[in-house]
Amino acid sequence: MSQLFTGRRAAAAIVTAALLVPLAACGGNDDKKDDGAKKSGTSAAKTELTVLAASSLTDVFKKAGAVYEKEHAGTKVNFSFAGSQELAAQVREGAPADAVVTADTKTMDGIKVDVGTPTVIAKNRLVIATGEGNPKKIGSLRDLADSKLKVVLAAPQVPVGRYSKQVLDAQKLNVKPVSQEPNVRAVLSKVELGEADAGLVYKTDAATAPKKVDAVDIPDAQNAVASYPAATLNTSQHAAAAAAFVKWLSTPEAQQILRQAGFQKP
Repeated sequence: MSQLFTGRRAAAAIVTAALLVPLAACGGNDDKKDDGAKKSGTSAAKTELTVLAASSLTDVFKKAGAVYEKEHAGTKVNFSFAGSQELAAQVREGAPADAVVTADTKTMDGIKVDVGTPTVIAKNRLVIATGEGNPKKIGSLRDLADSKLKVVLAAPQVPVGRYSKQVLDAQKLNVKPVSQEPNVRAVLSKVELGEADAGLVYKTDAATAPKKVDAVDIPDAQNAVASYPAATLNTSQHAAAAAAFVKWLSTPEAQQILRQAGFQKP
């Protein structure tokens, strides 16, 4: 009986050893692959940045981000676009992000305890967006006071809404909008869809829909200048990479991309 038990134990040991050999071989191959990947750098994870950006930067930042990623292979830039007031709220609530770019300095000043030193990267101006071909023949800010027109504006809490109020008040114009939108892209959309005859938007936003809207220029003396400050967030988990991206926005290459989109020099 003792010999039988001993024989069974020996057989089991042989089977176990046979099973472990191929597993060990596989493990050795994986280790070699991992070592090779580390040496070649193929397994290195990219640094992912999250940048909170004003809605009016949607198109130009998508282009800028693609250029940046091409030049900085180890970094991926993800953008979250919204009205500047929404971005500020996200920052105050501790949203996981690395940098923020607003459409005015006032909003950025409101979150100064949460960000690094801001740098203005671009400027913008307002235009009157109308339906394609300007069917209502709108030619100036004064025309927006016509009660027969359906005018849409951004809410006064939004930078473009404040700028709009500023220029209209300066001309002593009483404009009653049919709606007040949460960001400039929402204003533009209302005009594009024909739900409004006109709206005040940034020049760069109107330029994104040349086949759907017309842009009526506002004289500089009656206009407002929008400044776009960019800053890193103090809570960023990728401080160096975030600072590098914000700094890049002021380089000649990034500035050229902004100019081509209609933004003005800082």
